[in-house]
Amino acid sequence: MTGPEAIDLARAWIAQDPDDETRAELQRLVDRRDHTVLARRFSGRLTFGTAGLRGELGAGPTRMNRVVVAQAARGLADYLRSRHERPAVVIGYDAREKSDRFARDTAEILSGAGIAAFLFSAPTPTPVLAFAIRHLGCTAGVMVTASHNPPRDNGYKVYLGDSSQIVPPADTEIAEAIFRVGPIDTLPRGDDYRLIGEDVIEAYLDAAVGLVGELPPTAPLDVVYTPLHGVGLDIMSEAARRAGFAPLHVVADQAEPDPRFPTVAFPNPEEPGAMDLALAQAREIGADLVIANDPDADRCAVAVPVEGDFRMLTGDQLGALLADHLLSSGIEGTYASSIVSSDLLGRQAAAYGRPWRQTLTGFKWIGQVDGLAFGYEEALGYCVAPAIARDKDGITAALAVLELATRSKHRGVSLLDRLHEIYAEHGWHATAQVALRVEDLSVIGETMQRLRTSPPTELGGRAVTRVDDLVAGYAGLPPTDGIRLQLGEDARVIVRPSGTEPKIKCYLEVVIPVGDDLADAERRATEELDRLRAGVTELLS
Repeated sequence: MTGPEAIDLARAWIAQDPDDETRAELQRLVDRRDHTVLARRFSGRLTFGTAGLRGELGAGPTRMNRVVVAQAARGLADYLRSRHERPAVVIGYDAREKSDRFARDTAEILSGAGIAAFLFSAPTPTPVLAFAIRHLGCTAGVMVTASHNPPRDNGYKVYLGDSSQIVPPADTEIAEAIFRVGPIDTLPRGDDYRLIGEDVIEAYLDAAVGLVGELPPTAPLDVVYTPLHGVGLDIMSEAARRAGFAPLHVVADQAEPDPRFPTVAFPNPEEPGAMDLALAQAREIGADLVIANDPDADRCAVAVPVEGDFRMLTGDQLGALLADHLLSSGIEGTYASSIVSSDLLGRQAAAYGRPWRQTLTGFKWIGQVDGLAFGYEEALGYCVAPAIARDKDGITAALAVLELATRSKHRGVSLLDRLHEIYAEHGWHATAQVALRVEDLSVIGETMQRLRTSPPTELGGRAVTRVDDLVAGYAGLPPTDGIRLQLGEDARVIVRPSGTEPKIKCYLEVVIPVGDDLADAERRATEELDRLRAGVTELLS
């Protein structure tokens, strides 16, 4: 793209942009004739990934802003009107910068296109929005959120009427409809959308609390909880109270929604340091458990006491515990996990005679599984109640954890004890993730191509015995950008680009038979995983 072309595109954008801040931002770049930055802003546009649109706030089609949101809303409207006689859409939003404005723009654009629109009157968790779609009988839902991304990001999730996220071909067809939208200053807007709130939240709470059975008469749990400056506190606290659990010990410095996320580098409970305040409070009071939601409350993280300190459970470990809780409770249906999650769920489901399905990465695929009883992905996403929403839900997952922990305490065992019992039956499944964050996105494509043309022959002292290019499909799954490296019968590595962040992600698993010595199995699994992690790190470098 030439400098004059970028200047012309920027001026056309300024002419249609309703936002004073992004107009001024672009005008400064035009006045400075900053061709390099302008070319970057106007070379391409945000596209739907595993979680809809997501990107950094700023002006231009490669950033999240009011123009991009209005185009997305109108494209969605055109898509829905071409397929439904009387479409209706419910819109939710979190507490990030501009989330409320993006949500109102969406409601106005949809209303102006003749679509019935329902707008939450206050920030709300993503799972409540997903629940509201079927509760209100809507054709689709929109959630304005960037979930656990850095503070300067925002995003736009689209759901269809079954409360699951969009999948092909709908994502491509909506993207094509968005591409056809012209200047947004000519789009009609309406103000006859309906504000919603308490009634829907009450219905969600009733459904969520109804998942918890009668609790045994045991000492109440002392639980430290953090919403990580997000929107989960009020609904999570109220759900726990109504279900009969003791009041949560809330991390005060992270209790209120704050789009700056001042106490964490990244508002993601998986990231180093994000859980430090919660863990410190848990040590201080001698808590039984630590629970965190990410900022839009669709993920759930748990830490458990270990020898006077606390240890974070991995997403796979918590997935195994939740699956065990549901399987042992007789919950019928299909148990599903993403291809990058542990294979342990398959062994657990088989032991109870339940079907297991693997899906592509991204909860949108798990939500499509027929007869879904439980689904999870290793990135702390859990669906314990598909009847509430066919998406990950950090609040109902937290309630299930509280119930499981209460029942375990009544039996005199810990969550870690139960996890070890599962390992003793099925083998010690040790998993880890290695990620490479990049500034230059071309590095991702170059790295994936290098692995395809010259895959490693060994990693961490293990021979690579099979290489599967997921672009060609794997185990009946649709094609996706990824590579699976098998290392004998009991280890594998999957490499894929992130769908939401500028990262290459590698997912590692090693399985060690337990036998009679659990401690020895843990030691061997840890050593094998460490060697494999070092090998993958070297491979990426």
